[in-house]
Amino acid sequence: MAAASVLAEHGIPPGEVHFVVAKGGFPKMPAELRAGAFNAVVLNEPFGSVAALSDGAVTLTDFDQGATTNFPVEGYVVTKQWARKYPHTLAAFYKALEEGQQIADTSRSWVEQAMMDLPAPFGVSRETAAVLALDNYPFSDGPAGSVDRVRLQRVVDVMREFIQFPRFNIGSMLMNGR
Repeated sequence: MAAASVLAEHGIPPGEVHFVVAKGGFPKMPAELRAGAFNAVVLNEPFGSVAALSDGAVTLTDFDQGATTNFPVEGYVVTKQWARKYPHTLAAFYKALEEGQQIADTSRSWVEQAMMDLPAPFGVSRETAAVLALDNYPFSDGPAGSVDRVRLQRVVDVMREFIQFPRFNIGSMLMNGR
């Protein structure tokens, strides 16, 4: 969806592009690109940096600009029933994520070490860790536990535009409007 949005923003109809699903997932995509399995690939970190450093891959576009600036690409969800039943667990989860983001924002060396310590195929070399682009994963602009409804609605709208997802308002899916 993000790729389709970027293509459309640059005047390329996504329907004119042949999208393929890489057989090996993100860890294998740099090698598949090098082998000619496809001509271009969307790689998140650390795989984009791995491809650039080990295979000389060149960035064509930054997905965090234009129509896809701050586009949510992942998230965590629970049922409303679970959230009501385990509010302390939910609060602890939010707190851990916020603390992790604070560490990432203030201690790049910790993030680099953590990326090097990951098991294969996710662990990276010291050189790759040093050049990784670090993302920011804010939950919202509001209090802990709230959700940025506008950002989430953008996902639904892009899904509707490019994969004929049904129309709905994300606010109706959230607990207490957050």
